[in-house]
Amino acid sequence: MDISGGIQASLSGRYAMALFELARDERVLDTVSADLDKVTAALAESADFRALTRSPLIGREAAGKAIAATAQAMGLGKVTGQMLGVLAQNRRLAELPAVIRAFNALAAAHRGETTAEVTSAHPLDAGQLGALKDKLRQRLGRDVAINAKVDPAILGGLIVKLGSRQIDGSIRTKLNTLAHAMKG
Repeated sequence: MDISGGIQASLSGRYAMALFELARDERVLDTVSADLDKVTAALAESADFRALTRSPLIGREAAGKAIAATAQAMGLGKVTGQMLGVLAQNRRLAELPAVIRAFNALAAAHRGETTAEVTSAHPLDAGQLGALKDKLRQRLGRDVAINAKVDPAILGGLIVKLGSRQIDGSIRTKLNTLAHAMKG
């Protein structure tokens, strides 16, 4: 299944497609994927890094220097560092999370995987992610890459999105359904 046409329709998708094609041609897909995992973790953990990517007050030159220093400090590869530099130069750092999501979708499709977006109330450990991958692999009949997010508002359970399908096993939804049923 070719998903590249839909991804290229968005601004972030065009950056992701360019990054994917360069990483594939340079044979560094796994390295870039690992680098983007580091960037995603940094966005989640560092308020300063988030501010750097989101603030319209930071100019091109300052953003470029800060991104280059950050990429070096994180030990990111050449291709990933260059992509971050291009985003900074074009004042598109705010698109970084969307670029990463689109790149991950392209990389998963290239490996023959399906990407599942999993939302949980608390971070899942490696064992839980492995068990979930196994269950989804059995259900779908192919490998599954998991993009895990944390949203305490769901209270507990999981919400799993596979393309246009969604499996909502969150406690919040179950409580809402029960409240609706009790109203009559």
